[in-house]
Amino acid sequence: MAKVLVMHGPNLNLLGRREPDIYGYETLSDINDMLQKQAAAQGVEADFFQSNHEGALVDALQQAQIDGVDFIILNAAAYTHYSIAIRDAIAAIQVPVIEVHISNVHTREEFRHNSVIAPVVMGQILGFGIDSYYAAMAVALKKIKEKG
Repeated sequence: MAKVLVMHGPNLNLLGRREPDIYGYETLSDINDMLQKQAAAQGVEADFFQSNHEGALVDALQQAQIDGVDFIILNAAAYTHYSIAIRDAIAAIQVPVIEVHISNVHTREEFRHNSVIAPVVMGQILGFGIDSYYAAMAVALKKIKEKG
């Protein structure tokens, strides 16, 4: 069975309570439940991982390659803007990665405008609230189906 890994970076465990004017009121569990249903409807397994620690995210990216994951949806959160370690981990694996953000980082503080991981991911989806995740899963499912 095809598998998608959804990875959530630092502070996303606080969704629903953290700055709801920016991130909304849905929790991480709400997002994961939505994505689980979306993947299952297409016969695809979805696994989820959240960590506030850079090294744990790097380990999970590397493990995804070993485990034969077909696609990764990654919200690296703050690490997006400066983690060369996460960027290099993505570049080192052959699993396609989509970068996701709930908010439109380009309309926020200037330090959020740059993504060091953008050059090594398949693409970015951002600014649509939790629908950014939904759209990323739709792309992942389409690519898995095309791959056969």
